[in-house]
Amino acid sequence: MTTQQVSDAELAGQPAAYWTGVAYEALIAYTRAQQAEKGYSQPQFWLLRNLSANDISPDGEGMTLPELREAMTSYIRPEDDLAAEAEVLLERGWLTRDADHRLWLTDEGEQARVDLARNAPAIRAALHEGIDDTDYVTTLKVLQQLIRNAGRTVG
Repeated sequence: MTTQQVSDAELAGQPAAYWTGVAYEALIAYTRAQQAEKGYSQPQFWLLRNLSANDISPDGEGMTLPELREAMTSYIRPEDDLAAEAEVLLERGWLTRDADHRLWLTDEGEQARVDLARNAPAIRAALHEGIDDTDYVTTLKVLQQLIRNAGRTVG
């Protein structure tokens, strides 16, 4: 499918599922490429975030890899190897592992999480270039309605 020389009426008849899939893959690929240029992966960042009491973790307690997979179930991709990603973070000293195989965020890992989070605004700005906030909000509301129309609840 292409949008070249397609009228609004023709575009309105195209399947949203196709375009949301294309958008998802493009946005993930772009985000991951930007993160890779900075020396980390999206799953590594998610591990840090899920183990930080200052971010996603409710209590900052350590978690096992299965617990982390479960916590990330709505956004982890099938090709993401959390065990391999965790090993990188262990080697960097950003995580530690206890005798019960729980991963814990170190002080260095917390600082890395804070530092890496500073990359997000630039990635967002690049992706949102040329898109008015009003149009963006409208798009999200339309997507949320499509989700509800498909029988799912919105977040």
